[in-house]
Amino acid sequence: MSHPHFELTLPPALADGALRVVALGGLGEVGRNMAVLEFAGRLLVIDCGVLFPEDHQPGVDLILPDFEYIRERLDDIEAIVLTHGHEDHIGAVPYLLRLRQDIPLVGSQLTLAFVEAKLKEHRIAPVTLAVREGQTERFGVFECEFVAVNHSIPDALAVAVRTPAGTVLHTGDFKMDQLPLDGRITDLRAFARLGEQGVDLFMVDSTNAEVPGFVAQERGIGPVLDGVFADSTKRIIVASFASHVHRVQQVLDAAHAHGRKVALVGRSMVRNMAIASDLGYLKIPQDVLVDLKQVDQLPDDEIVLMCTGSQGEPMAALSRIANNDHKVSVGPGDTVILASSLIPGNENAVFRVINGLTRLGARVVHSGNAKVHVSGHASAGELLYCYNILKPRNVMPVHGEVRHLVANAALAVQTGVPADRVVLAEDGVVVDLVDGKASIVGAVPCGYVYVDGSSVGGITEAELKDRRILGDEGFISIFAVVSSADGKVLAGPQIHARGFAEQDHVFEDILPELTRALEEAALTGATDTHQLQQVMRRVVGRWVSNRLRRRPMIIPVVVEA
Repeated sequence: MSHPHFELTLPPALADGALRVVALGGLGEVGRNMAVLEFAGRLLVIDCGVLFPEDHQPGVDLILPDFEYIRERLDDIEAIVLTHGHEDHIGAVPYLLRLRQDIPLVGSQLTLAFVEAKLKEHRIAPVTLAVREGQTERFGVFECEFVAVNHSIPDALAVAVRTPAGTVLHTGDFKMDQLPLDGRITDLRAFARLGEQGVDLFMVDSTNAEVPGFVAQERGIGPVLDGVFADSTKRIIVASFASHVHRVQQVLDAAHAHGRKVALVGRSMVRNMAIASDLGYLKIPQDVLVDLKQVDQLPDDEIVLMCTGSQGEPMAALSRIANNDHKVSVGPGDTVILASSLIPGNENAVFRVINGLTRLGARVVHSGNAKVHVSGHASAGELLYCYNILKPRNVMPVHGEVRHLVANAALAVQTGVPADRVVLAEDGVVVDLVDGKASIVGAVPCGYVYVDGSSVGGITEAELKDRRILGDEGFISIFAVVSSADGKVLAGPQIHARGFAEQDHVFEDILPELTRALEEAALTGATDTHQLQQVMRRVVGRWVSNRLRRRPMIIPVVVEA
């Protein structure tokens, strides 16, 4: 197997007749999915999604792919192909289109509808092409055939990209539910046909590669929800992804069967379900849907609230409900259903929400204690089927943390793919397909790009480190006035601390030492205020570390008079 190494250098120029693949996100993480294919100087982008921040990234709203690799080549992009409408595949599209608004967006009807609604908020009018399974379109040197795949959102597509260098099949996110709610299964006949024609590089979803067997059917969720509804005597709150049309459909059906009304909570949930309903993907039973404003007029046992926040996102509706910071409140007797599985990295945030809701007296039903969700990603058994059907010449696992990619690579080898034809890459690693063989040829810079309010890319790792220090260790400011003539301390030093259990008077012990250090520094020729500030930082930092066992942020200020 080919492994990425930190010592990888920039790749050489792409050889004539070769195909280059660079993942700018989604390899080594669950989210931020984006792949760039290059042939004959032209580029094709597959997906452009976001990653949601974790606890160690305070204040960050979203994390984008790093567009630096393509920033100077925007005019070379033929199209952006979107496999489906989840945020981790479409959420960064507005930020890429800010750089060039007329890049064609290609995807299924529902996917494009979700993207267009998002772009409208950014005041971008995109160029779009809606495609269906079985359809083939040419974008410059790239011929793309679209294949139906089953996922936890309707209208998902895999894409087979044909070039003179070979054929790449990118699955997007997929599973192989044989009895899906919408009757739209993963088209294994098309996979078999592509396999017969020859798949030179198989880029395949890895999220569930560690999970043995097969993913359970979506249809199995309906009876479980029905049972929970039957046992609930007061209000029911269901949290799900704002794009999970199938799960919302099951909730609407269960509510209708039990004589309850459903109100949608959260802007993204309301927007997406309106789109899905208008396009016919969501069938709303008559008189079931009500406005949130009407909820207070209904008895508790006739209410179902469908909201966002199943992953513990701080600003989503469910987290705010758990923190008593929302117009919707929960109490004893209410039932909360988390109708989603845990995305890796979100465990602590989700458990915080569950604990908060339980503290308020609610009964919380989640995937850990009831079958209220099934994954949208193929497990190991399904992946083995795909490898055996396709017989790909090369495999590049995508969409997953490193452990998922490695597990997927092992499955490929088990089915007979030669180990040296399985490419384990991470974000920024460059893979070239030359003469039918895929191999790693270098790497390009590919960091995290943070969205923080209106700032895009302005926050660096250094700033995040400062935020973590402020949150974990506290803050100390030191102020002193020194004589510009002889360096004597004229006023201060004064120390103020925030985020400490101790009061400011504990720092009185260090003040004489601080004054002495400043004056000694002046005597040895340190008259520059920056040098004196560094003296104060060292003295106080050493004292706080030894005395209080803390490493706070220290801001020294020296003024000359």
